[in-house]
Amino acid sequence: MSRLSRLRTLVGLGAGNLARVGLYRVGLATGLHRVRRAAHPEVRGPFFREPLEREGLPEPNRRWHDKLWWYDWKTRPHHGEPPDWFDHPFADSPVRGSWNRPWWQIPDFGNGDIKNVWELSRLSWVVALATEAAQGDRGALDRLNRWLASWTQANPFYSGPNWKCGQEASIRVMHLVTAGIVLSQERNALPGLVELIEAHLRRIAPTLAYALGQQNNHGTSEAAAMFVGGDFLAVHGRMVGMRWRDMGRRLLKNRALALIEPDGSFSQYSVIYHRLMLDAFCLAEAWRRKAGLEAFSPASLARLQAATRWLDAMVERSTGVAPNIGANDGARLMPLTETAYRDFRPTLQLASVLFRGARAIEEEGPWDFPAKWLGLDIPRELLPPPVSRSFDHGGYHVIRVAKALAVLRYPRFRFRPGQADALHLDLSVGPHNLLRDGGTFSYNDPARLGQFLAGTAAHNTIEFDGRDQMPRLGRFLFGDWLKSSNVTTVRQHGNGAHAAAGYRDSAGAEHRREVALEPGGFTCTDTISGTFKVATLRWRLIPGRYSLVGNRLLGEKVELAVEADQAPAEIRLTNAPESTHYQQRAEQPCLEVTFDAPCRITTQGRFLIEE
Repeated sequence: MSRLSRLRTLVGLGAGNLARVGLYRVGLATGLHRVRRAAHPEVRGPFFREPLEREGLPEPNRRWHDKLWWYDWKTRPHHGEPPDWFDHPFADSPVRGSWNRPWWQIPDFGNGDIKNVWELSRLSWVVALATEAAQGDRGALDRLNRWLASWTQANPFYSGPNWKCGQEASIRVMHLVTAGIVLSQERNALPGLVELIEAHLRRIAPTLAYALGQQNNHGTSEAAAMFVGGDFLAVHGRMVGMRWRDMGRRLLKNRALALIEPDGSFSQYSVIYHRLMLDAFCLAEAWRRKAGLEAFSPASLARLQAATRWLDAMVERSTGVAPNIGANDGARLMPLTETAYRDFRPTLQLASVLFRGARAIEEEGPWDFPAKWLGLDIPRELLPPPVSRSFDHGGYHVIRVAKALAVLRYPRFRFRPGQADALHLDLSVGPHNLLRDGGTFSYNDPARLGQFLAGTAAHNTIEFDGRDQMPRLGRFLFGDWLKSSNVTTVRQHGNGAHAAAGYRDSAGAEHRREVALEPGGFTCTDTISGTFKVATLRWRLIPGRYSLVGNRLLGEKVELAVEADQAPAEIRLTNAPESTHYQQRAEQPCLEVTFDAPCRITTQGRFLIEE
């Protein structure tokens, strides 16, 4: 990669963001950063008292009653005793001996995927056990206090892996505060809980500049934690809490306006990270209302309303499923229901109530529980169903026809792209994700599957000469960010709709894709030109039985026919890795069609799903 290309990438990241990250790293290395001087006395429980009886509470989340959970899918049984806080059920085994030291001395990578160890320490179980305790389960309350005492003993303040990341500390703050709300102890908490939250905010506050420099969910999560945690402390007589609350308020406004585009697209180009961002803002707004604090600015609320509308556009309301587009690290805040990880309705309903003043899901169900646990009234007014539209600031054509949903990604990179997925087509009919994204798997796995899944070959698009659409500069950074050309926003035609976009990469290869969606199928037209030797079209398919007959792929739920004005060099049906949840791997069928010259390719698909 040329020096000029690297320079362009650095310019895209922004001088201010680079300075924040650079100063943070230099400060840690030299010992000058004030976070290295942070200290807090030991905290002792209990943390929560027995709650008063209340009527009309939602059903509790009993997932943690007899199981430990990782990433909302992997479980191990437990018998009530605190877990080993550094254990996990996955193959890589981080070296524990290197962790008995200050967090800044622990490397980011090299000891396996540290997220596996972080997972239990996100304290999702605190929220779940609180819902059981609120229903009068004395055993759940006892376990909640014992496990928190065990956690604080096993994780001395600011030492070890669970203090390494400010966002991880922020997630713990948000879950502790959520549990306080669930148990009606947000205004009269025990000293142990107050001290525990203050200790976390003392870890988060000094490194906020680094979080802002990331231009992602780190900033939104940490701002929300400072706001709700700071006001929690202020309510309990801690003067420093007022300063942190006001700082959090300023940063929430800053992050809403900086990272959420006017059309609602979020900086990380990811459905999962969009949910994480929106949940953090939802907790901040719910807390603000309960505390009677001043409303957030109209400009911030307008962005959050747009972000809620964006999520609504991506979700199938009847099932809660959404495309697996973008990075997926297994994150999920405020587990106040037992709904599945890939069910987005709890967030969609909560955000719709808070930021759009109406419900998105008409039927009552567990997606209502978060709002109810947070003490919110759910309006009877129902939002109109989402329709086809282009989110041009973020680069998404969303096409809806009958029960079919097609999403065409195209490059509008004001922020660093996390995946080389330009012109990826994701297509679902109802709950059936017929053409799908490969997912993420892991950010640090020995086999580098996560690196592969972030690349072009793991998406439904064209790969030129066996390379990514953008060259890699690092684990989470691509260079030579693509720019779209010939964009046609979503337009209706008869009973269907269509949209298009294209790009030219730094090596001179060009790709333009037009997608037309009809009630019973779709047509995708790809035009490839420019400088390349080999181009491979991939269609990653819903698992099932398929047979390839000439240029036709016959399946149980979908049929494809690929035609071109240039005979393909090869067409084959193979298998490809897929990850719908972090650290989970499966196989999916994949149709690959290879061409060795510029041409126009037409893929016609027919849906075989009973309505």
